[in-house]
Amino acid sequence: MNTEVKLIAELVESADHIDVKHITSSASMREFLAAAFGWRPLWLRGLFAARAVLAKAIRLDESIPPRTPALTPAGLDLTPGGKVEFFTVVAAEEDRYTVLEASDNHLAGYLIVQASPCGATETATENRYEVATVVQYRRLAGRFYFNLIRPFHHIVVWRMITAGSKA
Repeated sequence: MNTEVKLIAELVESADHIDVKHITSSASMREFLAAAFGWRPLWLRGLFAARAVLAKAIRLDESIPPRTPALTPAGLDLTPGGKVEFFTVVAAEEDRYTVLEASDNHLAGYLIVQASPCGATETATENRYEVATVVQYRRLAGRFYFNLIRPFHHIVVWRMITAGSKA
């Protein structure tokens, strides 16, 4: 994870949990994000339904994340305060990085997507996408919740970035 951007360095430094996955793609950042967040298989919707039950049990503020219309690369609002699904845009620099936040009373979760050119083919420039999940616990329920969903989280993020890479 490149921590040259001050905000990213601060988030990484204050993290209770961080994991980073990477993938190569010729997609632009907007294409990558729209395809990653547009990936909605039935089993993922089932996990979110199960999450809603858990969220009520541990008294989260947001038990069911709001659904948004299908995302398009041009329709993504990457300005601070903009929404990408249930995430809020904290910061972004076109085709370089995007920092998204989803927070509740139990934890703050950040998704940091960074792109760096890693080569070119005859038809496109290849980017190496690093996708970091940064978690900051706000109370004991946050640690419990995240450790419970962590195995699913790894699968979901990997499948999302795979979908994003195919944009």
